[in-house]
Amino acid sequence: MEKKTPLYDWHVKYKGKIVPFAGYLLPVQYETGVIKEHMAVRTAAGLFDVSHMGEVTFTGKDALKNIQMLVTNDCSRMVDGQVKYSPMCNEHGGVVDDLLIYRKNENSYLVVINAANREKDVAWMKAHLFGDVVFEDISDDVAQLALQGPNAETILMKLTDASKLPVKYYTFTDHVSVAGIDCLVSRTGYTGEDGFELYCKPEEAGKLWEALIEAGNANGNTDSNDTAQGLIPCGLGARDTLRLEAAMPLYGHEMDDDISPLETGLQFAVKLDKEDFIGKAALQAKKVTRKRIGLLITGRGIARENCSVYLGGRQIGFTTSGTHCPYIGKPVAMAIVDISDAQTGATVEVEVRGRRITAEIVDLPFYKRK
Repeated sequence: MEKKTPLYDWHVKYKGKIVPFAGYLLPVQYETGVIKEHMAVRTAAGLFDVSHMGEVTFTGKDALKNIQMLVTNDCSRMVDGQVKYSPMCNEHGGVVDDLLIYRKNENSYLVVINAANREKDVAWMKAHLFGDVVFEDISDDVAQLALQGPNAETILMKLTDASKLPVKYYTFTDHVSVAGIDCLVSRTGYTGEDGFELYCKPEEAGKLWEALIEAGNANGNTDSNDTAQGLIPCGLGARDTLRLEAAMPLYGHEMDDDISPLETGLQFAVKLDKEDFIGKAALQAKKVTRKRIGLLITGRGIARENCSVYLGGRQIGFTTSGTHCPYIGKPVAMAIVDISDAQTGATVEVEVRGRRITAEIVDLPFYKRK
């Protein structure tokens, strides 16, 4: 049976189209529709309920040592208030999940995990603990909201002391009072835009959501014309089109237990010169023969995931995600293909429902904010 986030009743009240996702009932869109929600985030602001995400903590003098062994990135030089992205690999070099690591202090870390992988990740982490460390799954005690878009900071500044907000991307401030609610506020997101993710107690989530909506001048009404800051609530549909347009990989699509972080273009988060981590030996030993590419669909149709990609009649790989991206106004896809055939500008074919349509290999990302 699917769980409900603390904001479930709000989503229903304002006619969110509820669907099951990662064990939760969440809005895929509101009456505004995915395109308007997508465009609001690119041009103004959008608010997402991401309370389904998982959160775990590592505390103790060996907390960092445990994290260093679990993840591929190097967290040894992180400072208090810093956030770092990293894959977490299995022994074969495939990806167990990709994570965000928050350093509170040298002995205390918050790690954010994907909702669909919560049970798997928790079991994996517990199985590899060592030394003086306390590990806790606090997912049920945390709600998370994502305020994204160029107007996000302006909206948030109406509700808090601006000097308390994190300034740099991938930093955070804990115990920030937002509309009188104690929050951890991080300058992070999954949309390709500037924005914030706010963590609070579940029982405070509704009050925080309403305060943000009001500060964004949508007054809790998705049809309101009072949109000075243009904030509207957004669902899972826009979250996916936004991340795809920004070429941000999604677990289960661009990476999984069999696709390594090096194949999906995450070399920046894999530090092979680090002392050791699970999967390091496998990543060092295996030659990278595939890579993630971008495809601009030039034929008639839209490619989704798991479509075969052909070059000169040869299958060279498969798509991992695909859709029509509202802001750039074009259908695109990401794919994993043989590295020798991943030449930018090349024309390939993608098989969609038994029919092959043309596409051009293009550089990623499809969209990058200025």
